[in-house]
Amino acid sequence: MLDTVTVTATRLPQPVFDVPASVDVIDGAKFHDDTLAVNLSEGLNAVAGLMARDRQNYAQDTQLSIRGFGTRSSFGIRGVRLYVDGIPASQPDGQGQISHFNLASAGRVEVLRGPFSALYGNSSGGVVQLFTADGTPEPVIYGGFAGGRYDTYRENIGTSGTYGIADYNFAYSNFETEGFRDHSAAERRSFNGKVNLHLSGDDRLTVVLNRFDSPQAQDPLGLTRAQFDQDPSQATSVATQYNTRKRVRQTQGGLVYEHRFSEAQSVQLTGYLGQRDVLQFLSIPPSAQAAATASGGVVDLGTDFGGSEARWSYRGGTADRPWSIVAGLAWDDLRQHRQGFENFVENDDGSNTLGVRGDQRRNEIDSVWSFDQFVQGSWRFAERWEAQAGVRHSRIAFKSNDHYVTDSNPDDSGSTDFEATTPVAGLMFRASDWAHVYASYGRGFETPTFSELSYRPDGGAGLNFDLNPARSNNSELGLKLRFGARTTANVALFDTETQHELIVLSNSGGRSTYGNAGHTRRQGAEAQLSTRLTSRWKLDLAYTLLNARVRRDYQACSGTPCTSLNTTVTAGTRIAGIPESNLYAQLGWGGESGWHANANMRYLSRVAVNDTNSEAAPSYTVFGLDGGYVFDLPKLRVRTFVNLDNLFDRDYVGSVIVNDGNGRYYEPGPGFSVLAGFGIEWKPQGA
Repeated sequence: MLDTVTVTATRLPQPVFDVPASVDVIDGAKFHDDTLAVNLSEGLNAVAGLMARDRQNYAQDTQLSIRGFGTRSSFGIRGVRLYVDGIPASQPDGQGQISHFNLASAGRVEVLRGPFSALYGNSSGGVVQLFTADGTPEPVIYGGFAGGRYDTYRENIGTSGTYGIADYNFAYSNFETEGFRDHSAAERRSFNGKVNLHLSGDDRLTVVLNRFDSPQAQDPLGLTRAQFDQDPSQATSVATQYNTRKRVRQTQGGLVYEHRFSEAQSVQLTGYLGQRDVLQFLSIPPSAQAAATASGGVVDLGTDFGGSEARWSYRGGTADRPWSIVAGLAWDDLRQHRQGFENFVENDDGSNTLGVRGDQRRNEIDSVWSFDQFVQGSWRFAERWEAQAGVRHSRIAFKSNDHYVTDSNPDDSGSTDFEATTPVAGLMFRASDWAHVYASYGRGFETPTFSELSYRPDGGAGLNFDLNPARSNNSELGLKLRFGARTTANVALFDTETQHELIVLSNSGGRSTYGNAGHTRRQGAEAQLSTRLTSRWKLDLAYTLLNARVRRDYQACSGTPCTSLNTTVTAGTRIAGIPESNLYAQLGWGGESGWHANANMRYLSRVAVNDTNSEAAPSYTVFGLDGGYVFDLPKLRVRTFVNLDNLFDRDYVGSVIVNDGNGRYYEPGPGFSVLAGFGIEWKPQGA
């Protein structure tokens, strides 16, 4: 039989084959073998239902969405909960980022989709968790280099091992690129460290530390359709005119303490602290900053965050009728000092110097905290049947203190809070040793982020108190198949109905305001197949069919910029940013040593880019090849590789900016590109 893969995504550790939910576990080697090892999207292509779209714009994060949740985010990631070694990478309001995910030290990534995601609270349309690999039994020094087209380079070095009661894994990586597009150069430096202290047979303390620094990330901005058709590699003219760019620094650390009272009962305590600084220069023209209430064209954001979680678990019953229960409390807190400055300085002759920090136009302290309580359990109540159920209660509170108040710029201070209780239940039927059928249902919710609450559609002062959280009903029916040691297959049908979907109401002068749509629905199917055809040939397939549509008319705005509700979005319109079909296929050949090669294909259907569906990114199919040789020596393992991507140099839209106020919806993917490199593992004490 296949090796048993245990997942923790539902907080009830068990083999993935026995979980009544769509869960995938991706080995860390997928992210640091034969890849650039910088973008999470590089290892997630074979996960059905998930889209990780590389923007080719390191001033913005990877565009990550699960079953259509998260596609509307124009920056960062929202609608999907993110974690690194148990530490949230999503803020309490649901906004998140994955730029600090260190792939060089990744042990595995777990992706949870469907109703059970609701057990993670706010904005959990899906869950992505990265786990750093534990230390190796013997000391290992590892590293690598990759270089390719567009002056792209990545170097990394790390060490892993065991010393006394501790096992450790430390990794550092450096990345530089001039970018596929004009004005898209970037630098990233990342350190990640993890130490497990085995204090006794019943006690373990895990210490994690992460540091991310991006001193430069130019922003080429999106393109209009005419610009994309003319030259996909160009940057928007205002990107160079205003030198749009972003700088990010983040440091975070955490502790995870686990104590086992007995074979049946244990507790886990988690605490973390972090700090993140962002400085971003936008392309807002001086004329749009003339209004007294304008917040400028430079964002200076300093964030302090932290939190804790206490979790208790108990396992009981008999070997053939086991049951388990998990209960916990979670607290997450965030404080942001948000400042805005003009992105120009007026010269003595009346002209403007653009792309620099000018006068202050915004100064406020924003805070948000969440307090959650959850309990969930599982019970195998018959030989072939197992039930899982859980419930989570969440409260998220927002507060803004405005320190930039003038006669013409009123006080924007305010506070509001949201609450929700999200139940979920699932049932697994073991039809045979090779076929498991499951069904699940759950309720989820998504609060507005601070960015969406900041401005009112009527232009008045204070937070947008008219916004409601989106609430969804999620159901799923799935089949998991496992044929011997060679083949696994999963099929899932899902349906999500959402009330009060968050939408853009207006977009003008660098300010976006938001509202709620009445009723939307996402229906679809996922299918995955992984089969070893022979001892050296392997086939992987992943397909997603997703019909995401508006179910009730609502009012929106159109025009560039859009300033008023002047358009009706009718029932039946596709939800912007979500493709109907997504297919990935890979045929691989080789083994652990010697030669290896892979051929892959990615297809994506057309994608509507705005609420009215008046424009869409065209469908595309791209092909890739990679191969290399692995040298296994007594103390040294060397893995060489060459990647050829977009073999036929196809022009395509890699990602879209939904409802962009300037009509610059399109972020092109790169043309034909070559990447080559090597990875090494040296065991100083090896035989």
